[in-house]
Amino acid sequence: MILNSRNSRDEKLMFAVMAGLMAALVAVGSALRITLPVNVGTTSFHLGNIMCALSGIFLGPVGGGLAAGIGSAIYDMTNPLYISECWITFLTKGAYGLAVGLIAWSGHRRGERYGWNLAGTVTGAVVYAALYLFKGFAWDGLLLGGLQVGPALAALVPKLPATTFNAVVAIVCAPALAAAVMKARHSVGAARG
Repeated sequence: MILNSRNSRDEKLMFAVMAGLMAALVAVGSALRITLPVNVGTTSFHLGNIMCALSGIFLGPVGGGLAAGIGSAIYDMTNPLYISECWITFLTKGAYGLAVGLIAWSGHRRGERYGWNLAGTVTGAVVYAALYLFKGFAWDGLLLGGLQVGPALAALVPKLPATTFNAVVAIVCAPALAAAVMKARHSVGAARG
């Protein structure tokens, strides 16, 4: 884990700073996207999921969930296409960071084990993809689109490539980036000590 301060007050301050930083990185990563129009709404290739996973790895389940949810909701609030759904994004992306953090931090690991970070990122990606597709079906298709069940399910097909791509990129990149950050942090700590 990134945080390792000498006293509780410093650790709380560092945690708040890291949560704010990760929320900002989630928002920026979400903005770096290629948007593809589909029949019901839009879908995108973007880097936000990597940052959501890193939030869970670095901050644990609660901090990671909040940073992922807040950062994603902030991005939605800057885009007229997504602003009305920012509360849904807060919940679904928050679940992403939460799921990653629950596994990466299980057993007092605190995001310091590559294998557990990878397992957490896979779990978070699956949780988010399921929630995102359910939202596309229920919210976009049935509720807003007024579609029947069959057409609402069919409208999810164009979203599958981008959803899969975003999940795979996060699974490959987030644990590797976390490992690089941890290695650099340990090198700095060894040089100071």
